[in-house]
Amino acid sequence: MSTLVLELRQGDLMVVNGAPIRFRNRTRIELAAKARFLFGKQIMPPEAATSPARRIYFALQTAYIGNDEERPGGLAAARRLIVEFQEATTSPTARQILGEALACAEADDCYQALKLARRVMRHEEEVLGLTPLAAPRVSG
Repeated sequence: MSTLVLELRQGDLMVVNGAPIRFRNRTRIELAAKARFLFGKQIMPPEAATSPARRIYFALQTAYIGNDEERPGGLAAARRLIVEFQEATTSPTARQILGEALACAEADDCYQALKLARRVMRHEEEVLGLTPLAAPRVSG
């Protein structure tokens, strides 16, 4: 298993396996085992889930980094929200991307699902003229 090295700034937030961690000073950490994590601008606070695509992202985020009790509910909410979005949208591309995101989430690859959901959020922002969120940014 390879390790992942992350550099975090003072005040950054990271959630690992459902536990939020705030860094008091600049630090460099090494993850040497598989972990469910997001950090910094990848994390969407609940109050930012103000549109259909953003609610999907938040549900997928919960399915990924929520605690053991929250994850199944996050996946169920993501399923429901994705179906609702797919039925309401006129964009075949958005329907396809969301289908891929749901398949990833159901295969326990929620990080990839979040990346796909972010693409739909950007599309939604353009179509609806919404102000883009500074977060979440999922890379990799």
